[in-house]
Amino acid sequence: MKKKPLSFLKSSGINPYIWSIFTILPFYFIFQSSSTIEIIVGIVLTIVFFIIYRLAFISKRWPVYLWTSILIAISITMTIIFQFVYFAFYIAYYNGNIKNRIAFLTLYIIHLVCTTFSINYGFVLKNELFIKQLPFIIIIWISVILLPFNLFNRKKQEKLEQQLEYANKRIADLVKQEERQRIARDLHDTLGQKLSLIGLKSDLARKLVYKNPEEARNELMDVQQTARTALNEVRNMVSQMRGIRLKEELVRVKQILKAAEIDLIIEGNTKLNNVSLFLENILSMCMKEAVTNVVKHSKATLCKISIDQTNNDICIKIEDNGVGIEDRDYAKGNGLLGMRERLEFVNGNLEINSNNGTLLAMTVPSVIKQT
Repeated sequence: MKKKPLSFLKSSGINPYIWSIFTILPFYFIFQSSSTIEIIVGIVLTIVFFIIYRLAFISKRWPVYLWTSILIAISITMTIIFQFVYFAFYIAYYNGNIKNRIAFLTLYIIHLVCTTFSINYGFVLKNELFIKQLPFIIIIWISVILLPFNLFNRKKQEKLEQQLEYANKRIADLVKQEERQRIARDLHDTLGQKLSLIGLKSDLARKLVYKNPEEARNELMDVQQTARTALNEVRNMVSQMRGIRLKEELVRVKQILKAAEIDLIIEGNTKLNNVSLFLENILSMCMKEAVTNVVKHSKATLCKISIDQTNNDICIKIEDNGVGIEDRDYAKGNGLLGMRERLEFVNGNLEINSNNGTLLAMTVPSVIKQT
């Protein structure tokens, strides 16, 4: 849908009116001259200036230098002959929109030197019209110094913001893809086996229902128990997908270790400051997997969890006094592969030390949550 002219002017503020005034202003200075030739020259220079100004905006590479040089020459001529210095503001605005840094600096210096020269030349002539507009001339000169850098930095910032927005979208897509892969992996590891077992036992019960009813009844009870186990695992997966804070996961960890009769020591602040839910959820899942390994495989009597958050990273250590991890356990995984994949996705790493028990150290960069 095309914007209406009035709505466009409203959204642009007073800028269109300021540029309109600047467009009409040179004719006022031109008609102050008593010479007809000078008036004709001034009108021609003004028209040529606006035509070349438009060409400069749609040009690239070497024509930019050509058009800007002509614009600066016209600006100097108008300043010396008609005491009209305001074309310098147009050129300063254009310089600020140049994207190439070398071209920007080159044309900025040339324009600043030429404008300063033309203003000083006007002071030497001591023209009455030139002296009357001294405050405005000073404002234009300051604009020539500051405006290009302001516009150039703003354009650069806008470009960086666009790149950041694109990168955030890419990261969001990768997060979704990783989450789909994790869900697929979890479903395969949990429901896949359970459903296969249910299918086998159901077929066996169907064959035994007439030959051995008692055995068929036992198989059906196993089917029922397996279905309940699968349902509980699905519920746990759903709760993990909702996102779990580290502090909340520690409550569950305490319950698991207490049921396994393993003492727990927690060091550090359990509440992470200004960390995204996504990053905290990954740390929570990895910590839960590590504690599950302690309960299942370590034969430990003590588990120690240390949480350390700095300005650069977050480090969580899970240490036990159990039998340690043997070399063959690294290949089997015990959930270590999934932990590594999750941590590597957020540029983290997992370190394992198996001397006198097991020490798992999970370190991730401290990504500040945008507020």
